[in-house]
Amino acid sequence: MPSDPAAMTFVRVLVEKAAALCGFDDKQIGGIVLAVDEACTNIIRHQYENRHDERIDIAVIADEADGRLRFIIRDYGPTREADDFRGRDLADVRPGGLGLHLIRQIMDTVEYSPADGGGMQLELAKGVPAGVEGQ
Repeated sequence: MPSDPAAMTFVRVLVEKAAALCGFDDKQIGGIVLAVDEACTNIIRHQYENRHDERIDIAVIADEADGRLRFIIRDYGPTREADDFRGRDLADVRPGGLGLHLIRQIMDTVEYSPADGGGMQLELAKGVPAGVEGQ
């Protein structure tokens, strides 16, 4: 997808449909959509400095082997250390800067790593609800 906020509508629908197919309830789906949206928004703002002509790759994997719904989000911005990705201190009360905290609260796994060829890769994963068909 392009790093254009207008493209986020497509991403939100994709994430919503994938989560629904995996058996998440409406509240869980809303949280997962929010987490992926925040992750992509952070890429646009911080990795691409609000440039809307860059590329973001998103893979959606319903992994039956480990019972998780996974999102792999890759950018082509600067390569950074995984430790560089931290939300601000929660005691610092002001608007903005809470996206990473939300993502970590919602998702079971949040892992940053350098991507092959430059840029960063983020893997978000959430365990699929027990008793879902095909799991």
